[in-house]
Amino acid sequence: MLVQAILKSKTTEGVVTVEPSATVSEASKILAEKRIGTVVVSEDGGQTAAGILSERDIVRELAASGSGCLNQPVSSYMTQELITTTRQATVQDIMASMTEGRFRHMPVVEEGKLVGIVTLGDVVKAQLAELAMEKDALQGMIMGH
Repeated sequence: MLVQAILKSKTTEGVVTVEPSATVSEASKILAEKRIGTVVVSEDGGQTAAGILSERDIVRELAASGSGCLNQPVSSYMTQELITTTRQATVQDIMASMTEGRFRHMPVVEEGKLVGIVTLGDVVKAQLAELAMEKDALQGMIMGH
């Protein structure tokens, strides 16, 4: 299965972004309101990705420096060296990257433009759907349908 199929199956379109100057507190509110685990940091409203900020990034900084970090810009704590994928990547490719890099969200970028985001949950859901289809096909073959 390709990333393209995962993006088509997602119920929400687009990527939630914040500007680099947004505070960690503002980003936290967005994460909580939208019930998501990460925001992409974008200087141009979501056309390109400058970085990514996750719940884990926020929790680590809270533990390290206290609540003062909530008033700091997300650019201070975001991951700047993004690992991205394309719509033509396979689920196995991104699963391997996420497992090796120990992250759960991967921006989908093509020709320098942000076109979506894939989460570990999206990958697991896609894998389960694919396994169910294979199981049904095999059962059909065994039963002679």
